[in-house]
Amino acid sequence: MISALGETAVSLPELASDKNQLQLDFVGLSFAPGESLRYQYRLEGADADWSAPTDQRTVTYANLAPGAYRSLVRAINADGIVSPNPAVVTFTILRPIWQRWWFLMLAAIIVGAVSYPLYRYRVARLLELERVRTRIATDLHDDIGAGLSQIAILGEVLKQQNAVAHPASAHMLTQITDTARGLVDAMSDIVWSIDPRRDTLNNLILRVGRLAADLPDPKGIACHFQASPGVEAIKLTPEQRRHLFLIFKEALNNIVRHADCTSVSLVISVTDHHLSAEIQDNGYGFARTVADEDGDPPHRGHGLKNMQARAVELGGQFRIDSVPGGGTRLNLSVPLK
Repeated sequence: MISALGETAVSLPELASDKNQLQLDFVGLSFAPGESLRYQYRLEGADADWSAPTDQRTVTYANLAPGAYRSLVRAINADGIVSPNPAVVTFTILRPIWQRWWFLMLAAIIVGAVSYPLYRYRVARLLELERVRTRIATDLHDDIGAGLSQIAILGEVLKQQNAVAHPASAHMLTQITDTARGLVDAMSDIVWSIDPRRDTLNNLILRVGRLAADLPDPKGIACHFQASPGVEAIKLTPEQRRHLFLIFKEALNNIVRHADCTSVSLVISVTDHHLSAEIQDNGYGFARTVADEDGDPPHRGHGLKNMQARAVELGGQFRIDSVPGGGTRLNLSVPLK
């Protein structure tokens, strides 16, 4: 088989990516007059084997992927003898511009040139935010916290000086000192929650431990803390730290005020980027059937509802299991973003 110029091997010019449909016409020559030839063809790079013999002298390739191809055609005479040297048409379909190496490299350079300044800007903003948080935490602790502590101390001194002569004033001074001490504690929580040096789960665990140790506990409640290995270095956002701490604080306060228990346990674990916490006591418990629609038993205020709301704010779940005489178990699950 030959081309119009007598060639049995033809190379086509490179084809654009949208020129991916090709039709080849061919004819074989026989030395026997009137002999009918059949043909087989194969496209290297697409076909695994030769086609079935056919008397058609046209083959069409459609929707070819970019790449290099060799189309082979051979003739078969009436005796079943195959031509020893098939005709070959070689052609290449180019990749689209956006798939070529130089375009991808140029795009990567452009993306890098745009992304790097944005990354530097974001890092600078995060560092500036940390400096602002540190400065605010320091100022609150040194100025407002110190001032409130001084008010509490002065109020206590005045109360002792006037306890006998002016009992009514002493009562008011007691209220002032108690309020000042409460504000000092609240200020301490705020300072801790915004201090970037405390952005780890380990600091949260230590803070909750100190909180449990400082709670007024005339009943001698034994507190047990357990954390799974490796959770200490996990980073938390300020919002996560604040909400988690307030959930634990509210839970411990409720236990001291209402549970009438002798033991409470707090277990914290992290699995698949989810923080799980279980707080359980061996106190009285309460019947869930008498809980109001917001999730709080009568006479207990809004503590459980607030814990539920904080868990939802973090994208997590909060569940309460309690039966009269069987204690109470609080389960918290929060995704760590």
